[in-house]
Amino acid sequence: MTDLPTEMTYVRAEGDGGPEVLVPARGPVPAPGEGEVLIEVAAAGVNRPDVMQRKGMYPPPPGAPETLGLEVAGRVAALGAGVTDLKVGDQVCALLTGGGYAEYAVAPAAVCLPVPEGLSLTEAAALPETFFTVWTNVFERAGLKEGQSFLVHGGTSGIGTTAIQLAVARGATAYATAGGPEKAAFCETLGAKRGIDYRSEDFQAVLKEETGGKGVNVILDMVGGEYTNKNIKSLAPDGVLVQIAFMQGPKVQIDLTPIMLKRLTVTGSTLRARPTAQKAKIAEALKREALPLVAAGKAKPIVHATFPLEKAADAHRLMEESSHMGKIVLTTTKA
Repeated sequence: MTDLPTEMTYVRAEGDGGPEVLVPARGPVPAPGEGEVLIEVAAAGVNRPDVMQRKGMYPPPPGAPETLGLEVAGRVAALGAGVTDLKVGDQVCALLTGGGYAEYAVAPAAVCLPVPEGLSLTEAAALPETFFTVWTNVFERAGLKEGQSFLVHGGTSGIGTTAIQLAVARGATAYATAGGPEKAAFCETLGAKRGIDYRSEDFQAVLKEETGGKGVNVILDMVGGEYTNKNIKSLAPDGVLVQIAFMQGPKVQIDLTPIMLKRLTVTGSTLRARPTAQKAKIAEALKREALPLVAAGKAKPIVHATFPLEKAADAHRLMEESSHMGKIVLTTTKA
């Protein structure tokens, strides 16, 4: 693409605060550096960390763009030096450290994924953040295997809907918590054996009954707080608890006894600040193990709603209502 514009529309945060601080603005089109590509953005995923950054609670890592947006899908518009495995015009989706709420974004070529056959660019924009996160935490760190059991909290979130589908597609039994009977039932339509309404049910008691007292092998948690000890009690011997967020706060008091007696592993990770080389390894695993499942129709990003890029504030309002089931996506005129 040789006729690149010099300016683009992007979404700027006018200080820290509520959704209203997100406003459309004009700025220069970024240039790809060595090993990077410039993507003409068709769609960008909206994620909970974007909300935290907007509030001033999650600053971008050193060197990352100040603009929000951790994932995009679109077409490769230009290649940086040394990029040989992609070409201008390729449809890709990519994990970013920032800069996705824009008409153009730069991404390392090594973390770009091909858009799976059958997915629109809007759907593909909802894939990277959740698939990278679920794969590295559930299957690499926790080692979930065929025949094992798995619980994800927040089953109707982007992470939750992805985790349920990938776990089931790879032969595990999935359980999920969600807020309300409608959301719990939605988890079951995605393949969960049991959706648990945390507003009216105790997930620890439900899992004890469902597993005959054995507990589950892996738990993926984004809640923290009072969930932590219940998670530990809900794990089977040699089970793994993976913490990737803490909506109820990062500090908890835990009983070490069940960890010792059941030989449990309590771990966690973040993704955004990891070196590109680490993310590239996850990307290769996704190409090999997860994207074929998407192409086969066994897993896909669930898009709840789309908003034009200029309406990013409205997208954030919807996310903070927590009424959505699946991902929220911003679209440009290229979608």
